[in-house]
Formats: sequence, C-alpha cells, structure tokens
Amino acid sequence: MAAAAAEEEYTVPLLKKQYYENCPGCKVDELKELKRGLPIREFLSIWTVVLCSVYRHFQIRDFKIAEKEEDIGYYAGYVGSSFMFGRALTSFFWGIVADRYGRKPVILLGTSSVVIFNTIFGLSLNFWMAVISRFMLGFLNGLLGPIKAYASEIFRNEHQALGLSTSSVQCRFPYFLPSLAISLLAGGVTIASCWLPETLHTHKEKRAACDDSFDALETASGEQKKQAASLLRNWPLMSSIMVYCIFSLHDMAYTEIFSLWAVSPIKLGGLGYSTENVGEVLAVSGFGLLVFQLALYPYAERLLGPVMVCRIAGVSIVTCLFMLQNSAVEQHQRGAANGIAMTAMSLFKAAGPAGGGSLFSWAETRQDAAFLPGNQMVFFVLNVVEAIGVLFTFKPFLALPRGRTATVQ
Repeated sequence: MAAAAAEEEYTVPLLKKQYYENCPGCKVDELKELKRGLPIREFLSIWTVVLCSVYRHFQIRDFKIAEKEEDIGYYAGYVGSSFMFGRALTSFFWGIVADRYGRKPVILLGTSSVVIFNTIFGLSLNFWMAVISRFMLGFLNGLLGPIKAYASEIFRNEHQALGLSTSSVQCRFPYFLPSLAISLLAGGVTIASCWLPETLHTHKEKRAACDDSFDALETASGEQKKQAASLLRNWPLMSSIMVYCIFSLHDMAYTEIFSLWAVSPIKLGGLGYSTENVGEVLAVSGFGLLVFQLALYPYAERLLGPVMVCRIAGVSIVTCLFMLQNSAVEQHQRGAANGIAMTAMSLFKAAGPAGGGSLFSWAETRQDAAFLPGNQMVFFVLNVVEAIGVLFTFKPFLALPRGRTATVQ
C-alpha cells in the first residue's frame, strides 16, 4: 500500500502547467488536455492537405520527345525528379519559417502553390514546360514538413499514429482535367486551412519572482536546452531520417516503375494496361492502405512499437519514422527537423524517378539476357534497396528517442 501510494505521488506533476492567454500553441495544448478524444476537424484538415500531391507515361508520349517507346521511362523520371529536386532546395528553409512564424502560413502557401503550378502542369505544351512547372511546385511547396510537425502537436500521444498516417479545352490539353481536379481540391484546402488552429508557441517565458522553486526548475530547464545537441548531432533524429530516405527512394522508384510497367506493351514485358486499368489497381491498393492506416495501424503501433512495425509492415514504415523524428526533438525544433528530413528525403526521391525510369528503360532493352532478363532486374534491384532499409532498422544504426518504450533489437 505504501509503495503504491508513493508511486502515485511521484506520478503527479510538481508544477501545474502554465498556459499563456494570447499564445495559440498554449490554447492547443490546453485543448488537448481537456479533450481526450480524436480531434476530427483537425484530422480531416490534415488528411485533405496531404492529398494535395501531384500524378506521366502517356503525357510524355504525347510530348513526342522520346524517339522510342523504351525511352519514355527516362523522360518520365526527369519530370518526377524535378518536383523532388525543387523541394530539396527549400524544405529546410520552410521548416525554419514554420518554427519562427507558425505552421499555418507555410501550409497556406504550400496549398496555394499546388493550385497555381499544378494547373500549369496540366496545361503543359512540351516537356520542358512540364519540368519547370513541377520544379516550381516543389520549390514553393513546403507542406509536408510543417504538416507532420502540426500533426504531432495537434494530436494527443495516443492519436499521433492516426494523425500521421490522406470539351475543346480537354482535347487541346488532355492532362488538364486531372490537374485541375487536384488544383480545385487544393483551393478548397487553402480556404479551409485559414481556420486551422496555430500550434506554435509565441509567448516568452515569464518567471514569477515570488516562487523560488519555480524559478529554480525553469532555470535548470533553460540550461538543459542550451546544452542540447544540435539537430545534426541528434542521432535518434538523423538515424530515423536516413532510414526514411532509403524507404523513400524505394517507394518513389517503385511508384514510378509500376506505372511505367503497367502501361508498357506486353512485348516489352509490361502489362499493356490502359489508364483506366491502372486507376482501378491504384484505387484498390489505396483503399487497402486507407483501411489499414485508420483501423489497424494505431493498435499495432501501441502493441509492438514503431520500430517493430517498421520491420514487419512496409505500408506503415513512413508513419512510424515520422513519429520517431518528431519524438526526437523539442517542439520549437520540429519545423527545422522536418525540414531537414524533407530535404534529405526529397534528394533521395529526386533520384528515385530518374533512377527508376532509367533502370526500367535499360531493362526493356535486355529482354533476352541470361541473368535476370527484362523487368526481373528491375524488381530485383527494388528488393535489394528494401532489404537494406530493413537492415538499417536494427542496432546499432537506428536509435530510439527518449520516452519511447520499445527497444531496438
């Protein structure tokens, strides 16, 4: 009884958390304490924001830049890489802006850039217009880093796994309609984002002179923050970013290769699918992912921990690593930390489409090779990259941030 009473006593915080009246971050923290349930409105907002990402075999073919059908993969890869290269150049900058001025301004600018440049992409008349519009879309789109930081701050710990887991003109511009649909969605999201609550704390710490114990604790806390290692020396953060980059490279290369493989002629080892067939396959797989992320993943993460889930469930890898990255830093560093992650990931994802498209085009020229002919070589290389990523989730490479109960074996 005495031991239980002592344990209960130590679980009670020594100081009541102080909230500042005009600080948007404090309002969100206080709301998280008062409301134990899932914040549905914020969840739907985050889900619609991450839907504002942009779709290329038939478009490249219609540009008539590829001399042979086997060469389409090269050019499609360059279009995909231009977006990631642009994002790699500015992700860290947008992360710093989000830490200094708030998450909402960066989210609003990002969704606005989708409206403008995704529409231009759909109106592209030639290959270089498509490349430049995609590059500018990535350059001005700082959505993913701040939205991940926002999700980790708006949700209570038990809900974070779910929050981080969504005519003549048509004849002249046949790829305008799908781009316009995404742009209209982004326009609606931009307007809706105006009502998102800001999570960045804007107040300055105020110490009560009459409370010596409060002063002492706050001073100790301040000294600990000054002694904290820089983000680049934060091994739990950097190790999770490196694993994230490997899986991002695999994911982007696979996404690029699958679309090219599905629509390639059967004589070249492809499936010969139409765009409707590809859409049906992606819709079914997307629905399966949606069901898993919403219904099963939060329970799996609580039961097994993010590292183990990373190893056994490929569809959950990115969400697990998001949680590890945001747990490895303090709130005032999350924008910059996610900016570093987005920069590194974008560089790897820029290599994914270009490398994947080039690998696919090269594989189509070796249909009669003795070792791994045709597309067998493509999927062999993808499996090797995936295996390397899984290997990097083990000790001593991947380190867990403090506060995570799961252990890396």
